[in-house]
Amino acid sequence: MPELQPEDAKLVTLARSARARTGAAEGAAVRDTDGRTYVAASVGLPSLKLSALQAAVAAAVSSGVEGLEAAAIVSEGDAVEQEGLAAVRDLTPSAPVHLAGPDGTVRATV
Repeated sequence: MPELQPEDAKLVTLARSARARTGAAEGAAVRDTDGRTYVAASVGLPSLKLSALQAAVAAAVSSGVEGLEAAAIVSEGDAVEQEGLAAVRDLTPSAPVHLAGPDGTVRATV
């Protein structure tokens, strides 16, 4: 896997931090077209379930974002979950989504 650009590596670091801080299964971060970042962890309430990527996109959209430059998710999973990927694609079909393991090693970019 090629090395990430510094701004994308920052997204992985922020996603790892969100995951560690909350003890959640996943952490995610997205960067909008103005360079602002939005960070979230997975949500698992009885009445609300969101992946970390869905939650990060929701935070960005609720702040008025119209497009994303990139996203990162930190998870033990082997693939980016489809609902979160779809949320990113709703805003920007070409935005790269980096999947990293808990140690921060990027395993895939879609």
